[in-house]
Amino acid sequence: MSSKNTFTTHPLIPNSNQYFYEKKYLSIHSEDRDYAKYLSSSEFEITLPQEYLNVASARLYSWSFPANYNVFSVPTYNITMSFKFNDLYNPGALGVSDPLLEGIFAALYSISNSEKDLITQFFVVIEPGFYNPTQMAIELTNKFNEIVTNKIFLFFEIPQNKALYPIAAATFKEYDRFHIVYNSVNQKLWFGNSADRFTLTNDSVYIYEKDYVSQACLRRRELPEYANWGLPAYLGFSRCEAPAYSVDEASIQKYTPEFLDTALPRQKVPRFYYGDTSEGSGDNGYWLLPGAPQATVYFLEAPYKISFMGPPYIYMEIEGMNCLDETSPWNLSEYTIHNNQTNGVVNSAFAKIAIPTTPISQWFDNDMGPYKYWNPPAERISKLKFKFRYHNGQICEFGQFQFSFMLEFNILKPQQERSYSIRNAFDLGQNQSYGSKFV
Repeated sequence: MSSKNTFTTHPLIPNSNQYFYEKKYLSIHSEDRDYAKYLSSSEFEITLPQEYLNVASARLYSWSFPANYNVFSVPTYNITMSFKFNDLYNPGALGVSDPLLEGIFAALYSISNSEKDLITQFFVVIEPGFYNPTQMAIELTNKFNEIVTNKIFLFFEIPQNKALYPIAAATFKEYDRFHIVYNSVNQKLWFGNSADRFTLTNDSVYIYEKDYVSQACLRRRELPEYANWGLPAYLGFSRCEAPAYSVDEASIQKYTPEFLDTALPRQKVPRFYYGDTSEGSGDNGYWLLPGAPQATVYFLEAPYKISFMGPPYIYMEIEGMNCLDETSPWNLSEYTIHNNQTNGVVNSAFAKIAIPTTPISQWFDNDMGPYKYWNPPAERISKLKFKFRYHNGQICEFGQFQFSFMLEFNILKPQQERSYSIRNAFDLGQNQSYGSKFV
């Protein structure tokens, strides 16, 4: 017989293994975070208004996010491309006497015949942001011409060159021979030059190693990928060089009509037959005309359609609650060479959120599929830490735009087994009662 006193006036109630299933919803706003600790809304932690006990499952129920992302940005490393000249317009070889044209040829020839091959390339950096096709064509046209203009000005600033070409140094204003347009029918960009032959050097390693940005710093959390490798990939190019051709060399008859203006020499120039290149231009599709006497125009068409839409999905991570497996972009590494296993990630995210619109706008949606289950149920949840990223690991930058989302918790509340005595209101006169058990 036990010597301990086991008598109590508060006997333990046996567990009846009966639970009440409750759905609890939690609304979270990005502006509710601690700004002193989490300046960016891409990653933050928040304390919940109460402790949620015995949580059996959770999911993302609804959300509202701003579409303010930059398709082209420094962290994405897709704002740079390069080109070089192969054959320059030489007025002397064509019997043309023009001091300005002779000076421009001398400047470009000096740059293109440098001993260092990298200097022969011109590097273009576009403004970060979101572009429509027409804006991109205008931006590239201005940037291509601007970089050449700056190089020519530097050439004429050298006293020796200024003395050799005084008229050209005094009268040169800008280089304007590049013309880049968007064909709205086939949804491709066309690059042209009205006098000089050029090549887009998409295979240049220097583009990806130049000191314009530090990949080791800005992209340390991103996965290497072969799809979106730089600006040319978004413009419809592969990593191969893309040389420009004259119309005769291209041998595409549908792009080789004779220019009918009697004021100019009769020659073949590229044309869009659907109409004006831009609304109100009145060019009737003739988008590239000779830019100097007896000059030959050179052009090329991007082999693929443009891709300006940006990332299609956002991945939402919640520390300790990730339940979504995710594949990873293939990359050439020691692991992929010597193994035939997947390089995906198990439980990499909590939810995958589609981006259905382009900047600048706000999108709303609900009913996310993936659930996070706990067995046995999670004892308590009092804090949550969030992270928002894209598939390649790049962090989503929301800037000053706020967003909100709602989580659904499925909670099991233990219940006691009880017997109820219910009196029927219609039979009160008979004082009839019975006992029933309710779950």
